[in-house]
Amino acid sequence: MKRIAIIAGVLHSGGKRNLIMEYYRHIDRTEVQFDFICDSDSNGIPEEEINQLGGRVYKVAPYKSIIPHMRETFQILKENQYEVMHAFDNTLNIFPMFIGWLAGVKVRISESISKGDKNEKKTLIKYALRPFSHWFATHYMANSVDCGVWQFGKRTYQKGKISIFKTVINADANAFDADLREQTRKKFDWQNKVVYGFIGRYVPQKNPLFLLEIFNNIAKRQDNALLVMIGFGELEEAMHEKTHRLGLTNKVIDLGRRDDIKQFYNAFDAFLLPSLYEGMPVVGIEAQCAGLPIFFSKNITEETTASELAYYIGLEETPEVWANKIIEATMANIPIRKSRADDVKRNGFDSYNEAQRLQEFYLSTTK
Repeated sequence: MKRIAIIAGVLHSGGKRNLIMEYYRHIDRTEVQFDFICDSDSNGIPEEEINQLGGRVYKVAPYKSIIPHMRETFQILKENQYEVMHAFDNTLNIFPMFIGWLAGVKVRISESISKGDKNEKKTLIKYALRPFSHWFATHYMANSVDCGVWQFGKRTYQKGKISIFKTVINADANAFDADLREQTRKKFDWQNKVVYGFIGRYVPQKNPLFLLEIFNNIAKRQDNALLVMIGFGELEEAMHEKTHRLGLTNKVIDLGRRDDIKQFYNAFDAFLLPSLYEGMPVVGIEAQCAGLPIFFSKNITEETTASELAYYIGLEETPEVWANKIIEATMANIPIRKSRADDVKRNGFDSYNEAQRLQEFYLSTTK
């Protein structure tokens, strides 16, 4: 059995954690095991599940304390003598790749699972480090072609040097459940509402203030429209202020951070994701699997299309244009709501098959 050092960085609830765990749950753990190296300020490490599955969790100093962070990571890699390490922190992977090289790790995989926006302060470091993305890595990986090209370059992709392993979900577990939909809508008193939803962080990347403008135009046309927000983040106060300013206090519900989200995919009538950028968002695949139309910005790769329920609208379009397209597609889907799990599987987003591919990739690199 081969142990893989998973460099997870800051692990909160969200897409990165879901991506790694979906692969972990579906590999053959008698052949391959994961050890998670996470920043100590993470708040979403599923330690209990990892331990039950036979993995180990190591916590190191946050990357903002870069010297202790690198020293502690080096000690873990050296002591365990890993043959393979797999880092999921995009351009920040330069640091664990260097440490892995120093520690003698033979196979050093650098993965890109997101892009960036030059206008967002948080991603300026991504752009600064991007030219060094090739340094010290032996293999390049990405969850979409767009992400791979963004980080490692078009020429690297054209040479076949970037391995693509998609964002995956358990399609059967995320299939539409009519009973769960009815129960959830009754529990929250949404039976007579058209429920538009969002699940994610309240940060500039996700564009939640523009989302409120879109919904404001939806609410002007639909008296029974409701927006349900599930998440947390730095823009929470600004969102609440804008909700009040637009007169939407009785039409917008903020449920905060939650882990029981399957019920909401079933209870929603549409999912809104007008992000400035994404990698390949797991919520996009989960929503489609549950038969939920999802409205992406065109800044999100169309590789996220797992069914005919994926719609892409440009951010240059007005909130009115977004509202018109969303209402039309949403109302057409409600009477014919059904599971799209088969579409998800057919288009390569199911966990099991991709996990077997990843497992073979790990094993083949050390033969």
